[in-house]
Amino acid sequence: MFDFVHRKKGVVQFILVLATLPFLFWGVESYRSDGEDHIAIVAGEKILRQELDQAMRNQQEIMRGAGEDPSMLDNPEERASVLKRLIQNRLLKREAARIGLTVLDPQLVDLIQGIGAFQQDGAFSKKSYEELLRDQGMTPLVFEERVRQEMLQQQLIDAYTRNGFVPDTVAERVLSLSEEKREVSMIRIQPEQFLAQMRPNDAAIKSYYDLHQTEFQVPEQVRVEYLVLSLDELAKQIRVEADETRKYFEEHKDGFGRPEERQASHILISVATTASDAEKAAARAKAEQLLAQIKQTPKIFADLARQQSQDPGSAVKGGDLGFFGRGMMVKSFEDAVFQMKLEEVRGPIQTDFGFHIIKLSAIKLGVAVNFDDVKHQAEQELKKQKAEKAFGEMAEGFGNSVYEQSDSLQPAAEKFKLSVRQSDWISRKAGELPFLTNGKLLQAIFSEDAIKNKRNTEVVEVTPNTLVVARVLNHRPSSLRSMAAAKDEITMQVIRQQAAEAAVKDGREKLERLQKGESVMVAWGPTQQVSRQQSQGIENKTLRAIFKAGSNALPSYSGETNTQDGFTLIRISLITEPASADEFKRKAFGRQLQQLLTQEELSAALAGIRQRSDVTIKQ
Repeated sequence: MFDFVHRKKGVVQFILVLATLPFLFWGVESYRSDGEDHIAIVAGEKILRQELDQAMRNQQEIMRGAGEDPSMLDNPEERASVLKRLIQNRLLKREAARIGLTVLDPQLVDLIQGIGAFQQDGAFSKKSYEELLRDQGMTPLVFEERVRQEMLQQQLIDAYTRNGFVPDTVAERVLSLSEEKREVSMIRIQPEQFLAQMRPNDAAIKSYYDLHQTEFQVPEQVRVEYLVLSLDELAKQIRVEADETRKYFEEHKDGFGRPEERQASHILISVATTASDAEKAAARAKAEQLLAQIKQTPKIFADLARQQSQDPGSAVKGGDLGFFGRGMMVKSFEDAVFQMKLEEVRGPIQTDFGFHIIKLSAIKLGVAVNFDDVKHQAEQELKKQKAEKAFGEMAEGFGNSVYEQSDSLQPAAEKFKLSVRQSDWISRKAGELPFLTNGKLLQAIFSEDAIKNKRNTEVVEVTPNTLVVARVLNHRPSSLRSMAAAKDEITMQVIRQQAAEAAVKDGREKLERLQKGESVMVAWGPTQQVSRQQSQGIENKTLRAIFKAGSNALPSYSGETNTQDGFTLIRISLITEPASADEFKRKAFGRQLQQLLTQEELSAALAGIRQRSDVTIKQ
């Protein structure tokens, strides 16, 4: 499969692009605005702010479709990454035009006609093509131009990714090096061994302070008062009568007990709802044939499901769909299952997916509950239901109130019966739990309008159904702590620094003596075997030092500073060369190297195009 992806890289990339078309092209005409609200200029061509916003929404939709959390994109780094891709696409487009790449109409037609979504009965359907584009708010002209641009860019990318070359001798040598194994012993000389010996003087302390003043900057800070309008808090204030709670329980009784669940297996013979009558008849006939086989020999159901079912998710499990309750399947399928007896086989049952043969495997009877058993739960759910309705009505009025009377939170607090809370000193990056840690709220608090004019911030939804508005009470600009105030902290930093220097010096001296063949008292750690591919948890710097060490005479010695600010001494006692790799392994490794090489070349080419182009980004 990976070979196919490598050989058909352009096709795969186009399919991925096509999958995002419903998001990518929605509202494309809005990008042709003549406004000045742009976020970047690429060689004189503007990237509008709404284009970046749309690209962010596209990426969120893709993440949501992949089951990932779209809120991960809600930070400046991800926004910059999406903008970088937009800029790169513009640069590729211009570079393709500059060097004269073209896409002939027959090439464009062949590619579009080969897309399965535009086909019926294995052939391109102009009607399907136009309908699908119309559903996405596109014209064929817009779609074809976009596809043409994608093909041009892919031609440019392919010029680098399909023409890399790695000689067999190089691939063989790199493979051999990657599998070479060395037996090593190590000892870590750490700063902690020297801390007690360090006595920094005043000059060292002042020097550290002068060179590291950014460490002693006190960030800009504010104290705020704020209001919280929360669904959960609102629910606590709501009172409900006993008869209301009982009525709610009676109306939602199924939700408090455990509803009946059934386990079923099925064999699906799929057929589209738009298929011809002949196709539907053929699918039904096949389903009836399989049903007859099962009724004759019931034990073959699972085997037939694996062989014949066109539902890939359940076919591998013998058709098993697991337990499900009402409302989880399409209605006709569900109605059939909940009418069946245990071990009964029924079919063909028609749904929008095709024809099903169904076997009922198990039944979990529903469990009813008494009102007294769930009274508290019913009361809480009723309160929440009432709170949700009240919250929805209050939210808009809350926002309007703090905006219209923007110099105080008191009117809104009185109107909505909320208490005004006050914070301690907070900075741009760190506020108080649970509300003043929200990035959007902190940004609003530290805005010029909030600090200089003491106006209420906008209302921010810090968590679902929790709205917060704040007002700055006091402001402290950033400042530098005096050396006297920070002396204890500086002294500890200097001691640590000097101890690290002593550890590295001691390590290097020991290494030099060992390499000269002198006898050195070293308590080596246990011997372990490592390779470049199997590092045994050794950090990269140390691993590189192990394989840089000479191999002419053993034991040999090496060393390197480590991530704990100390020094790691290394003894290499045995080197094991790998056996010759077979032809298949050498070729596979060569392809991997070739891919790495071509990706590096492409990255360098893109960097060169960016360097030659005039790109301006509005921060």
